[in-house]
Amino acid sequence: MLEVINDFLSGKVLIVLIVGLGSYFTIRSRFVQLRYFTHMFSVFRDSLRSSSEQLSSFQALMLSLAGRVGAGNIAGVGIAVTLGGPGAVFWMWVTALVGMSSSFIECTLGQLYKRCDSEGQYRGGPSYYIEHGLGKRWLGMVMAFLLLVTFGFAFNGLQAHAVTHSLNNAFQFDTTYTGIALALLLGLVFIGGIKRIAAVADLLVPVKTLVYIAVTIYVIVLQFDQVPGMLMTIVKSAFGLDQAFGGLVGSAIIMGVKRGVFANEAGLGSAPNVAAVAQVEHPIAQGVVQAFSVFLDTFIICTCTALLILLSGFYTPGFEGDGIALTQNSLAAVVGDWGRMFISVALALFVFTSILYNYYLGESNLRFLVGDNRKALIGYRALVLLLIFWGAVQNLGTVFAFADITMTCLAFVNLIALALLFKVAMRVLRDYDDQRAAGVKTPVFDSAKFADLDLDTKAWPAKVEDAKR
Repeated sequence: MLEVINDFLSGKVLIVLIVGLGSYFTIRSRFVQLRYFTHMFSVFRDSLRSSSEQLSSFQALMLSLAGRVGAGNIAGVGIAVTLGGPGAVFWMWVTALVGMSSSFIECTLGQLYKRCDSEGQYRGGPSYYIEHGLGKRWLGMVMAFLLLVTFGFAFNGLQAHAVTHSLNNAFQFDTTYTGIALALLLGLVFIGGIKRIAAVADLLVPVKTLVYIAVTIYVIVLQFDQVPGMLMTIVKSAFGLDQAFGGLVGSAIIMGVKRGVFANEAGLGSAPNVAAVAQVEHPIAQGVVQAFSVFLDTFIICTCTALLILLSGFYTPGFEGDGIALTQNSLAAVVGDWGRMFISVALALFVFTSILYNYYLGESNLRFLVGDNRKALIGYRALVLLLIFWGAVQNLGTVFAFADITMTCLAFVNLIALALLFKVAMRVLRDYDDQRAAGVKTPVFDSAKFADLDLDTKAWPAKVEDAKR
């Protein structure tokens, strides 16, 4: 029953929502993800001068990449290629391109409607812009519950399962012991809150990302003469023009969209929870940064994994096996057995930071549901650690199907909210465009211009001074 529901939701509803609304946002915003692509570097520079009391725009990016760059970039790509053929990679690209605009809109709204809590820290996300933007707290609570269940619980169990079984395959480590070690290390970080999570992400995310990209590029360079032909195969297979993969067009589209969304999370409503905690001068600035994180996740990292698999010679049409083993064996076929071990270590780092991110999403939405209830928070941490250990040693096929269903429900609720709040996002974008057109180097958001919106004046005080200063 779960498979039937999942096939309908992720095979039909998800494609229409992600690609359809993402394309609409892209066209109506005049391809904002491309117009402001290079501008994000100046946002990074400005973030270095941000207040130390809040997370900077760069720290928020690292934290969101901690979640986006996870098992989906290794195992997810392997699954997509196995079930959808090379053409699935093309549809992952399409999903990422339109998803960049969706991520831009949702993270801008997350910043716009953020709140300042009793400790002076920012909090925000879909539940907040649904409550304060649409005036529907009940729907915000539904969204918070879905985020809590999907990321706080289901995805954490899946990530733990992926890494412990990968380490078992490469090093014969017992899954029980690696599950215990993983839970203990994560528990030490959880108790430090968002700042400790961000500090760990600042350290591990750049290292894991750059090293993984470097190794995959090395493999690609070794077979560079085959790259143009393989890229052509990817495009042809996406439309059924390659005879070897002609029967996989439908699967290529479904798997490309589904695994693409699982990898970059654009439109799911997860990234706005992190984007909202950043200290920026204007909501659009963080929207631009988060759109770039989708690009880095899919166009760079997922493409590196896909080319690694397709160029290795290990993959053949009709391959049967899991995505992790496919990626491990593909690298090992080119560089030797150490490649299998490298993928396991890389996956361990990817999963560790991804679980931290998932945990924070769950905690943030738990606070939206029950407030600052310390007992509930302690209970949530204990339950997450228990599920991480359980996921490490159990077969989670049913949980995976359930997570796909809740992920599609997340996309449905969030994207409908984005469509209803799109005009508000465009007002904020026009304000940013107008300031830049007037020569303002760093546009400043003045909440007095948006007095009709339900904004938190502690998070966004009215600006008396001239923005040009």
